[in-house]
Amino acid sequence: MALIITEECINCDACISKCPNNAIQEPDQDWTFADGTSLRGLIRTLNGEEVDAEAKNSPLSDEYYFIVSDKCTECKGFHEKPQCASVCPVDCCILDESHLETEEQLMEKKAWLHGA
Repeated sequence: MALIITEECINCDACISKCPNNAIQEPDQDWTFADGTSLRGLIRTLNGEEVDAEAKNSPLSDEYYFIVSDKCTECKGFHEKPQCASVCPVDCCILDESHLETEEQLMEKKAWLHGA
């Protein structure tokens, strides 16, 4: 599963630097697949959509930090536990029940984001 940041977020900035995939973004900030990954140019996402990795995507929240689920690997392949959840002082980084993924899928996503 990917993680989400709930509306209890206090925008403290503790989580953002801990994400190895650059999946966490500040409120009201555009994001790209390329930022913090090896993805460049025209890519095919893991769900088969063709996109420009460097194209700016609209923010998912304008009030609090957010996690781009297509970039979240729960830190698999980097750490034993999701680092955002480990450092969050208000416990608002939680599993996103709407994005169920196996450990194998998360490792595949990590390889896709950063190369094998």
